[in-house]
Amino acid sequence: MKSTLLIGTRKGLVVCKKKPSGWKIEKVHFDAIPVSIAYEDERTGTWWACLDHGHWGVKLHRSKDKGATWEELTAPAYPEGTEIKEGVAAVTRDLWAMQHGGHSNPNRLWIGTEPGGLFRSEDGGDNFKLVEPFWNHPSRTQWFGGGKDYPAIHSIVVDPRNEDRILIGISCAGVFESLDAGENWTVRNQGLRADFLPDPHAEIGHDPHLLLAAPSNPDILWQQNHCGIFRSVNGGASWDELSEKDGPANFGFAIAVANDNPDQAWVAPAVSDVHRVAVDKALCISRTDDGGKTWTAFRNGLPQEFSFDIVYRHALVASGDEVVFGTTTGNVFHSNDRGEHWTPISNYLPMVYSVHFAE
Repeated sequence: MKSTLLIGTRKGLVVCKKKPSGWKIEKVHFDAIPVSIAYEDERTGTWWACLDHGHWGVKLHRSKDKGATWEELTAPAYPEGTEIKEGVAAVTRDLWAMQHGGHSNPNRLWIGTEPGGLFRSEDGGDNFKLVEPFWNHPSRTQWFGGGKDYPAIHSIVVDPRNEDRILIGISCAGVFESLDAGENWTVRNQGLRADFLPDPHAEIGHDPHLLLAAPSNPDILWQQNHCGIFRSVNGGASWDELSEKDGPANFGFAIAVANDNPDQAWVAPAVSDVHRVAVDKALCISRTDDGGKTWTAFRNGLPQEFSFDIVYRHALVASGDEVVFGTTTGNVFHSNDRGEHWTPISNYLPMVYSVHFAE
């Protein structure tokens, strides 16, 4: 069972440790600096922190000793002369997703950025290079910003059976798949719906909020989408909508999938894209145990009056029986029974951007 939580917030990286009495905050790193993503590479135990200094730009830090010391690395940067569109230089504005490249590629790391560039390292993160075949995909002229000023990659899925096969989620464009570590790409948006487009079923322009593969069956993919909850049982070749018609499980940002059951998943419902608060101002986490056929909203231990909480894309995680999420109002909640009952870890943190289980 994992004993550490890495919580990226608007004002630092909060590290929590599991104690006999429950989860306790142990330390804060990068005090007062926004941490967009905090991530542990499970292959090596290395911690990563992606920082956003605002005026000073993005920074990338690495710790090989569980936070005792940190080293700053060169953050992914677009080659000189690269443009988002004619006359607009491509500059790294956010580091929004991080994923290791698999056990057969021990030095490979992936980072997704705004404005829509995917970067790969083959030397453990010492250097990152833009994956130019993706940046130069002919559909890029149709991409647009969703939640960011420009398109942004928030999800990277590496298939453990073939680690050159990756899928990425990008707002707003959709899901793309590569079978050769980024050299060639196929659009995987069949069955998705984009109500905000003139053609809701257009090939390009969808807004997956988060894309995940079921750890116990990587052919089963889940996404919390701007327009509902979707699932693929064929590796992304097609998608089916699983939104709850008469309940809260519909719009949201985050999704988590059980380690041991590809049919079990959690979402954090919000009202809508233009009304981003908890449904009925009563915070809940909804869970399905049957692949999205039915959903149950769990509320025990969560605020049920005047809750303005929403949960960002990377701020809901599950590991075994434990589920943890953080909210935009600085609440962090923990469940040890797969979301049926909740207890607070803290009610006083800054806005939470990401939550990640670590060893």
